[in-house]
Amino acid sequence: MHVVLRKALSQAVSDGLIPRNAADGVKPPRVSVPGEEIKPLGSEECATFLGASRGERLEALYVLAAHCGLREGELLALSWEDVYLEAAKPAVLVRRTPTCGEEGRGWVVGASTKSGKGRRVRLTRQAASTLKDHRKRQLKERLRLAGLRQDQGLVFPNETGSLFNPSNLRNRSLKRIKARAGLREDLRFHDLRHTCATLLLSEGVNVKVVSELLGHASITITLNTYSQVLPDMQDSAAAAMETALS
Repeated sequence: MHVVLRKALSQAVSDGLIPRNAADGVKPPRVSVPGEEIKPLGSEECATFLGASRGERLEALYVLAAHCGLREGELLALSWEDVYLEAAKPAVLVRRTPTCGEEGRGWVVGASTKSGKGRRVRLTRQAASTLKDHRKRQLKERLRLAGLRQDQGLVFPNETGSLFNPSNLRNRSLKRIKARAGLREDLRFHDLRHTCATLLLSEGVNVKVVSELLGHASITITLNTYSQVLPDMQDSAAAAMETALS
């Protein structure tokens, strides 16, 4: 309701009907909703999906989403100055996210992430390798489209060098890859993040480490979101204890 009203009043200001938008200063309360049902991919399904993305212009984006659990917005706003591929331990610094532009028009890169602070995320070997290949392709694209691009230093921009529209990512690129991989139609980009978390938890990675990787404000969010994965881990915990005390 706030979004619709703010947009309507904004148009009224543009039309000269009112002097200012009274909804600009309103902070709507947070709505408490039941936790969403997560639908992560299995390891084989994830491999199939990444295989279907191979050769795509945004292949590296999907690899980072699955390997590192980055949010869609965090990936689209990622800048090359925050990518450390030549470091002893390759990593990316996640500290920006897209936000709506003035008057709700278009998208711009915001200054902070959802948690309000940046975080350093280690890259897997495959993610680092794919990013290096992506950088080479992007340099060739810059040369080919010289004069037509307004380069903003983004890792995953659109062909003009500007911020990639999230809806275009989902409705075009992701939709095409899903069809090619033969996966369920309701697969969302965010499910790649869930896939990363569930695979790590299933492999016994500490919940605190997973929480920090995902950029959750607290470990409670991680526990509540992936509680269905944790009971299965009790079997391995029991087996580990028997081994330790045998």
